[in-house]
Amino acid sequence: MIARWWRSNLERFQLQLAKQDALFPLALLGCAAGVLSGLVIVAFRLLVEESQAALFPGGESENFEALGWQARMLLPLAGGLILIAIFRWGGKGIYVLGVARVMERMAYHQGYLKLRGFLLQFFGAAAAIIGGFSVGREGPHVYLGAAGSSLMGQWLSLPNNSIRTLVGCGTAAGIAASFNTPLAGVIFALEVVMLEYTLASFIPVILAAASATLISVAVFGNAPAFDVPAMRLSDLTGVFIILLLGIAAGMLSAGFIHMVQTIAHHARVLQHWQRLLLATLTASLFGLLLPQVMGIGYDSVDHALAGGIGLSLLALLVIGKLVATSACIGLGIPGGMIGPSLFMGAMLGSLFSQLSVLAGFHEHTGFFALLGMGAMMGASLQAPLAALVTMMELTYSPGIIMPGMVVVVIASLTSSELFGKESLFITMLKASGMDYTVSPVHVALRSIGVASAMSKSFVRSDAIIDQNRAAAVLEARPVWILINGEESPIALLQAVDLANYIEREHEDKDEDKRTIDLMGIPGKRLEIHAVHIRSTLLEAREILDQSSLDALYVQRQTAPGIHHIYGILTREMIESAYQ
Repeated sequence: MIARWWRSNLERFQLQLAKQDALFPLALLGCAAGVLSGLVIVAFRLLVEESQAALFPGGESENFEALGWQARMLLPLAGGLILIAIFRWGGKGIYVLGVARVMERMAYHQGYLKLRGFLLQFFGAAAAIIGGFSVGREGPHVYLGAAGSSLMGQWLSLPNNSIRTLVGCGTAAGIAASFNTPLAGVIFALEVVMLEYTLASFIPVILAAASATLISVAVFGNAPAFDVPAMRLSDLTGVFIILLLGIAAGMLSAGFIHMVQTIAHHARVLQHWQRLLLATLTASLFGLLLPQVMGIGYDSVDHALAGGIGLSLLALLVIGKLVATSACIGLGIPGGMIGPSLFMGAMLGSLFSQLSVLAGFHEHTGFFALLGMGAMMGASLQAPLAALVTMMELTYSPGIIMPGMVVVVIASLTSSELFGKESLFITMLKASGMDYTVSPVHVALRSIGVASAMSKSFVRSDAIIDQNRAAAVLEARPVWILINGEESPIALLQAVDLANYIEREHEDKDEDKRTIDLMGIPGKRLEIHAVHIRSTLLEAREILDQSSLDALYVQRQTAPGIHHIYGILTREMIESAYQ
């Protein structure tokens, strides 16, 4: 009884979610995805931070500098061996993770992410960060949130357009829980992963980001990721220096992207374990020579924001983080790229601040460091709006908006237009042999399920019927007649063609015509193919294009060998839904 009630209501819920504007059920799903993602991210952070606290002197996570040189070399070696073992026996062909993997699954697999990838990201990224590899935690957070939400949608057998929305919710939750910046999480999800700005996408994503932030705050407190004082531009003469910082950040991000691209491209000739081993040796070398670039590096970012790092060390840290992160990411370490870009931006901004003092311009060092962080994030990820919102939420200072807009736009234009660089995520996908293209039509069709566009005005009939059966078929006034074959439907006929045939037969008064062959009477018959009810309109259109057909029947398997048909979908219906 309970199982029957559950199946009945779940099916009604699934059909409702196929619509593009199903706000209330999507809002409920957004909350659920946010809570689930928040719990997963909290578990990941606890694993990383508690492990580091147990390893480091004084129980301080990220304090790699306090370790002896032997420990700084051995820690990456241990982490690298764990990574090699994890991917050797558990990878099964999954080597690209993080935000890039989420984007690829959204573009070509309707947001379906696997449990195997979830586990690889969880334990692989934890081993990398604890081991001191120069990677961030935000990319893993995004993947874990997106994968957890996607798996929830798959478990509930939700339509594919809803699973895509859940992936966006998990993405927003990942960014929001990383920095306590829920609005930045929303913008990042819409700007980078979902590529759409609609009410149906805003509402669930906002609720997911807020829910995940509440979970994170409940465990880790409301302290921001960085200690940033209130800031504003006190002298308009500093705009010139801000312009120069934007150009420098754009050049640095272009170099970062190019180096990652080059290393990933040349590393394709190596086996995956060989790449991981090479990254491990590189991380150990940096652990010996420049421990400040190990791990995420947020402790160094706090020092840069406070102006506590000297000029020469800042320059060294910019170059060191650039090389170390490019090697780790390009060689396949399963970590994030957002944290390292913020690190480099903070060091570059602090460097500009100290140089500006020589030019007689005095401004808080943290002001330029924060602008550098936003500029590097916006240019490297090609997500200027997300970078700007991140700066606003970190400072709670409206005075950062104008200079932030200037520096982010200049950096993004320098990287994309002057140097022709795409975002780090797309660069990683293409360097790994995976293409990534999107269009407004694809985005729109992916957001609508077939159940919301199909016609339910149809009846099923055998090909050979008598006059009585023909009258019964037309009695319900259907638009379509779905003609049965031996195992599945074989053709689609407009009901009006059967009605016209019967009318002509009646006028001829031909008593010999006692049966009707629906495959032989005059009329336009369409060859037909099946499409699952969970599919999106984009999947339906791809089936039509690949099979050179013009119609589909929407179905779902209810038992072995038994399929329930819900409706009819033609190419014209798909075009009408999009328009």
